[in-house]
Amino acid sequence: MQFSDDPRDIGWVRTNVPCQNACPAGTNVPAYIRSIAEGLHGQAYEINRESNVLPSVLGRICSRPCESACRHGWPGNGEPVGICSLKRSAADLKDSGHRITERLFAPTGKRIAVVGAGPAGIAAAHDLSLLGHDVVIFEKEEKPGGMLRYGIPEFRLPRPLLDIELHNALRLGVQLRTGTPVGVGKGAVRVSTLLADFDAVLLGTGCMAPSRLDLRGIPPGQDPSRVSQDVEYGLHFLMDLHRGQNKRVGRRVAVVGAGFTALDCARVARRLGGMEVTIHLRTSEEYIPVTHEELFETKREGIRIKGLRTPVGLQLDDNGRLLGVEFVQNRLGGWRDNGRRLAVPIEGSEFIETCDTLIIAIGQVTVNDFLDMRVELDRWGNVRIAENGMTSVSGLFAAGDFVHGASTAIQAIGHARKIADKIDTWLVGRKRRQVVQMEPVAAPLRDHAFDFIQRQAMPTTPLPERQLTREVECGLTRDLASEEAKRCYLCDLRYQINVDRCIYCRACIEVAPRNCIKLISDVEIQKDGSYGQLLETKEWSRVAAIWIDNNECIRCGACFKVCPVACISITRNKLITVDV
Repeated sequence: MQFSDDPRDIGWVRTNVPCQNACPAGTNVPAYIRSIAEGLHGQAYEINRESNVLPSVLGRICSRPCESACRHGWPGNGEPVGICSLKRSAADLKDSGHRITERLFAPTGKRIAVVGAGPAGIAAAHDLSLLGHDVVIFEKEEKPGGMLRYGIPEFRLPRPLLDIELHNALRLGVQLRTGTPVGVGKGAVRVSTLLADFDAVLLGTGCMAPSRLDLRGIPPGQDPSRVSQDVEYGLHFLMDLHRGQNKRVGRRVAVVGAGFTALDCARVARRLGGMEVTIHLRTSEEYIPVTHEELFETKREGIRIKGLRTPVGLQLDDNGRLLGVEFVQNRLGGWRDNGRRLAVPIEGSEFIETCDTLIIAIGQVTVNDFLDMRVELDRWGNVRIAENGMTSVSGLFAAGDFVHGASTAIQAIGHARKIADKIDTWLVGRKRRQVVQMEPVAAPLRDHAFDFIQRQAMPTTPLPERQLTREVECGLTRDLASEEAKRCYLCDLRYQINVDRCIYCRACIEVAPRNCIKLISDVEIQKDGSYGQLLETKEWSRVAAIWIDNNECIRCGACFKVCPVACISITRNKLITVDV
């Protein structure tokens, strides 16, 4: 085993392990999937926790950017590996007596206050505690978890499981003060007080206000949720429900929005007795930022999805009760910067959809009125941070949605871990962790036959048995997890040909099941020192080397087995954190 900070090695991992590169937390996906294939579920769980401190949680509710990047899902390769389901299986199938192991630094004597016990706050507090700092979390709600607890329904994320994961994340000395708001109100702790009492303060309060929707039919400038009791914002709807309030909906429920919150509101409304629940989209379902699985289960539960419409007005009776929502018909326009389509309203196409309840779930924004000092903001009202993660106030850092706006749990965790590392560097005066590790592998770890295994379907609770608190996805069995894990290409395995030993017999080229072994004349070198494109040639007089193209390689090992001079080597390459 050896370590390297060579940009060619770091660049190789980032280019050739697309799932890990796509994960905001940098989770070593191939390594934990290989452990599952070997039946080592506890080991797989630990590999996950190195990057993602809440594997069992994210294994249920992650937005799965890794699966979108998975090479198994590229054209001609079939469906992506069920990476998220396998993450959950590692947690579900590990031994009941599994013991968590973590590397600890010596105490530094530094004290850090973290504001907010959501995904970002929890992840940062966990990492900072491992680095030897004393951490105190201030949370205004009665229980930790943030939107994990108060925003996501129990049928997607069971609360006992969330409690266990949060306990494991904070068990190494993090002090949690719930029911303790930070702000300028009566009884609240001021941020300026925290800055005076602690060596550093991290703001991780997320996006705790719903995006407003202006509608015709009500007085200008008024909030529609205050005009009619039948209109509610999705954020408040879910948070009130999970704080223990009894929520009711009418027979016909309209949900406006295109994200996970909109789908969650619709599925909750269905369970609360809504007979006709409909989600209304500005574009169409092909372009909304949710997983195919969530969309599929939403439809299975009898919820209709109607696209190409924008709400523009309300119809209310004389008592303020909702009669219907006025929409304008849209057509698809060009592409937005975020990769989604524009919705272009069609003039004169207004129409009415009758409903008894309207839930508005079009997004969330940050709230800054709790700060008792001036902090520089960007044009969206999010706090601006410097390269070192610090705001315009010395010692005041920020992470997660409070910086970037509404995102996903895995994005918040990934960003918070990076900011925690920057806080540590600022407090200690030097960087204490860096990355890349390579270890030799004696023989191929997968067979070409694994390519033909179909993606394993997630078992689910039968429709008649689905309730507010009963989990819909049941988890992969041990056998299903093993089969799904075999599908992984194990992109962290690097096959290399030693050109000094190669006799150019072409045996590897002839046995390769894909066009993955190529004759090249040169390799481009990027500005950062990493490898670029392969410059292929068909002329033997110009061949500088026989090169394995990792974009095409499926790690089947056929070339390794057939080479007569054993000039092909295999190494496992991974980006990890190591103590400096």
